[in-house]
Amino acid sequence: MDKFIYKKSAGITALSASITEFKYKKHSHMEYAIGVTLRGIQQYNLDGSLQLSYQNGVMLFNPEQAHDGMAHNEAGLDYVMLYIEPQLLLEIIEKKDIVRFSTPIVYDYRLEQRILSLSNAILSEKDEALCSELLLSLTDSLFQTNLSTGDKKDNALVRKAKDMIHTDLENVLKLDEICKELNLSKFQFIRLFNAHTGISPYQYFLNCKIERAKQLIEKNGDIYSAVAECGFVDLTHLNKHFKSVYGTTAFEYMSHIN
Repeated sequence: MDKFIYKKSAGITALSASITEFKYKKHSHMEYAIGVTLRGIQQYNLDGSLQLSYQNGVMLFNPEQAHDGMAHNEAGLDYVMLYIEPQLLLEIIEKKDIVRFSTPIVYDYRLEQRILSLSNAILSEKDEALCSELLLSLTDSLFQTNLSTGDKKDNALVRKAKDMIHTDLENVLKLDEICKELNLSKFQFIRLFNAHTGISPYQYFLNCKIERAKQLIEKNGDIYSAVAECGFVDLTHLNKHFKSVYGTTAFEYMSHIN
């Protein structure tokens, strides 16, 4: 049974596909296409030569690079693919001219995991801020980018960003608003914040929400008001994140302290 699921977030399109009989006609994409073969063998012609991507193979397509595609045999295949606008990728790596992948298929565990993290986040509709951060770490992994993050005067910008995050914990993290205020691009900001704090803006935002929920539980002994005031979807959502930081769920924590 052939299956194709597309979702989009933070300017990136993710595809989760299972193919048995379907065959792609020769085509090309305006975007970079980066994917992982999860099961089976993917077969395609690229620039006149036959390519086979086995399980865990990372497939790298340049913009406008013509290719077809099919399952190599009747066992079929499962794969994920990310489509990234050239302009977005160049903004992240701070380059003007198009950069090109020289190898069509690589076997690189770290790169594979970063592609899977980002595709899973987009397909399961996680917050856009998280998707942007995962895109940045994927891109840095792809191009081994290590761009400078400025000097200590940037501390003031980081402090300002933290203040903005603290004043709006009940809503989703609005990276665009923070970046506009700091006069930085989204990816410059994520890099800067990471360099100064050792944690991503999204993780910092989550930690602040969890810390606020903990304070409210201690103060009021009411777990459901903590869920509402800190903008968690429900108690399960709070419990999951609370446990990741404190080793116990918010519900268990409340029964310990009261």
